[in-house]
Amino acid sequence: MTTISQALKREFAYEAGNYDVLVVGAGHAGCEAALAAARQGLSTILFSLNLDSLANMPCNPSIGGTAKGQLVREIDALGGQMGIVADLTAIQMRMLNRSKGPAVFSPRAQIDRRKYSGMMKEILEKEPNLFIRQGEITEILCENDDGKMTVSGAMTRTGAVYSASSVIVCSGTYMESRVIMGEVVYESGPDGLFPSHGLSGSLAAAGIPLQRFKTGTPVRLNARYVDFSKMEKQEGETDIPPFSFAHEMAGIRPPQNQTPCWTIWTTPRTREVVNGNLDRSPLYSGVIEGTGPRYCPSIEDKFVKFKDKERHQVFVEPMGSDTCEMYLQGMSTSMPEEVQVQIVQSMPGLEHAHIQRSAYAIEYDCIDPTSMFPSLESRHISGLFTAGQINGSSGYEEAAAQGLMAGINAAKYVQGKPPLILDRSEAYIGVLIDDLVTKGTSEPYRMMTSRAEYRLFLRQDNADERLTEYGHQLGLISDGRYALFLSKKNAVIAEEKRLRATYLPPSDKMKALMESLGSTPPPSGISLAELLKRPELHYADLASVDPDRKPLEESVVFAVEVNIKYEGYMRLEQDRINKFKTLEHRSLPQDLPYPEVTGLRLEARQKLAAHRPVSIGQASRISGVSPSDIAVLLVYLEARRRREGSL
Repeated sequence: MTTISQALKREFAYEAGNYDVLVVGAGHAGCEAALAAARQGLSTILFSLNLDSLANMPCNPSIGGTAKGQLVREIDALGGQMGIVADLTAIQMRMLNRSKGPAVFSPRAQIDRRKYSGMMKEILEKEPNLFIRQGEITEILCENDDGKMTVSGAMTRTGAVYSASSVIVCSGTYMESRVIMGEVVYESGPDGLFPSHGLSGSLAAAGIPLQRFKTGTPVRLNARYVDFSKMEKQEGETDIPPFSFAHEMAGIRPPQNQTPCWTIWTTPRTREVVNGNLDRSPLYSGVIEGTGPRYCPSIEDKFVKFKDKERHQVFVEPMGSDTCEMYLQGMSTSMPEEVQVQIVQSMPGLEHAHIQRSAYAIEYDCIDPTSMFPSLESRHISGLFTAGQINGSSGYEEAAAQGLMAGINAAKYVQGKPPLILDRSEAYIGVLIDDLVTKGTSEPYRMMTSRAEYRLFLRQDNADERLTEYGHQLGLISDGRYALFLSKKNAVIAEEKRLRATYLPPSDKMKALMESLGSTPPPSGISLAELLKRPELHYADLASVDPDRKPLEESVVFAVEVNIKYEGYMRLEQDRINKFKTLEHRSLPQDLPYPEVTGLRLEARQKLAAHRPVSIGQASRISGVSPSDIAVLLVYLEARRRREGSL
């Protein structure tokens, strides 16, 4: 790995500046990373291949969705930026999974992509301690101290050498990327932007293991040539909270006049066109080498792998309020351009559609995420952090969450402080990072509610309760916002206490109310809390029999109702969390000689030696490590503790 002194000896190289933190890439991960580091008081520089594409949305211009909405609210609770900008640039908002329990309620917004990018750029430009720079980083610079590699900066293609105490690489899908459409293959980043050359090789030279992944995006259409009368209209919703808790506490709600989305279905003709051109699909001809996302398959993949399904749903969504461009969610493809036209025009309302941007697949280099610590610091190079799609994940929200944590921990690294690591019981962010660094991924990783063991506790509505304390301690949540958070928290506690203490005697009014709601009248006195536990009753229903009710914020009411209704389940889940934390907080020394631990199975020795888990909890989640291996480890650690204590 090149050192700064070696880099400066090269022709055209020159010393350009010295910073605490240097961030490579200004996508959603890079923006959050740079802001988090700068807001903790560190001098930070952020590099982008193109400053006009900051926080770009090359795929669907939406934020949130199932599990992803939880991530955005957690980012906001910690003091990140995504939720605030999403609220201000949303053209439609909805709450997904309303028919299911509150554990999986997930906010989602359709975003004006140009306004989002422009607003984020303005925020970055105005942030104290933060400098943004257009330039391509081609090499990570390190110092070698007795075999220990420590990051020391980075160099641009033009030879500018920037010293830095910590570097965060958020390269997205740009490293050695190539675009594929049928038989056409060419070097390019997403949205026709330049790819990144050299950075991938620099990381590989340092011993960081790389992978090759693939993702794709659908066509964009001109709305003037779309017949919406043949489609099902999907309106936005106004009775939901915004992404940002700061906006929620200020009483801000989604706008009344929202832009509609539309839904259609593929037809037999669609299937015919796809199946008749599979020989020209790069997915099946061998042109595409990278592994694609399992949970966002292309349209040709859908017809091949799900032969039993007669049709597939497609969402026609606007790209913004000041453009005619529409996005076909669910129609990702790498088919040749002329085949794409036939596929699109085979669907209702799109018979005369005009494609403005062709769909494409894109391959790119990323790292094996098991080469990172849970702090997102590299195991190979001290002070080097990675975040976003370089870590094998997919999605803007997953990237932003990692970027925020990398920015927080890079700042802590420079300050000589221990990292902030959220565990699986604290946040979806903890689940996301733990899955990546412990289990790794052989395909682009997507966050889903099913991945979270404790999702009843990890709801979108209580992310502030779980994480605002961390954000305030870091200096990312202001004292004013923290005071509002405490006010809400105390209001929830007080109202729960009041409902449990307020008993109502049997009465004609109570009987009439219960019967109108299809509920059995209580035979004797009953507390408001006990009434609220009934599944057919809601907080608002009890107004007529509640003598001391006072107006409360919607967020307080929702939290009170969920806490009381699901009290029994949450108590059981808390017991599980307590057991989980016992193992999670039992640290494992990084110098543990696993090959010498008697009783460990051979596979466990190999896996543990390769992964070097930081805790017993993390060790237990490594594939190939059994409960009996964990028991052996615990015995070994106790014997080692006694041995060292007797010395």
